[in-house]
Amino acid sequence: MRENYGLIFERTRETVRQSGIRPRLLLHACCAPCSSHTLEEVARDFDVTLFFFNPNIAPEEEFRFRERELARFLGEAGYDGIEIDVPAYDPAPFYEIARGLEHLPEGGARCYKCYELRLRETAKAARAGGFDWFTTTLSISPYKNAAWLNEIGIRVGEEAGVPYLCSDFKKKNGYRRSIELSKEFGLYRQDYCGCAFSRAERDEKRRRMQKEQNEQDEPDKTEEQTP
Repeated sequence: MRENYGLIFERTRETVRQSGIRPRLLLHACCAPCSSHTLEEVARDFDVTLFFFNPNIAPEEEFRFRERELARFLGEAGYDGIEIDVPAYDPAPFYEIARGLEHLPEGGARCYKCYELRLRETAKAARAGGFDWFTTTLSISPYKNAAWLNEIGIRVGEEAGVPYLCSDFKKKNGYRRSIELSKEFGLYRQDYCGCAFSRAERDEKRRRMQKEQNEQDEPDKTEEQTP
């Protein structure tokens, strides 16, 4: 039977509330829009630190822009007490796990390995920092596989000795709420996940759409012209 990770999150959060203790949570953050509603869900019950570990994002200018947007959102939304841990930008680990999978479409085995790379590093950082839990903002996106994320998170959490906070933040209109918050704060909503391969896929889609539009705009040259 398929797990309801949203329900598991609700039950875990209720247990935390009843304990009267605010656990420390290391939240892997991919971008400001995905962090927006996720923080609404977790910041009330956990002491949160954001972990902006995304070696998949390219080029570095894009990485830095998303980092700045995340910091801006925290300040403008009143999350001044939440810190962002940003490891040095190094895309090499991503290209290593993507080797041989470059041709695959978005959402396949390359993405699975990317999830694993980022969650494993988050679990290691959670262990090193003495956090009680770790999780990711990624599940708020309808384009990300929540089952994969939770399965990977549980496994790498067990390896690191830090429990993964199961979740599916898109549930209960979570994704819609992230769009509302993005509009409210004028957040940059990227149109590709971040990696060079997804950007190339986006660019190719744009070219096809433009070509189709151009063909529709051209006059029918076979139509007989009236003198």
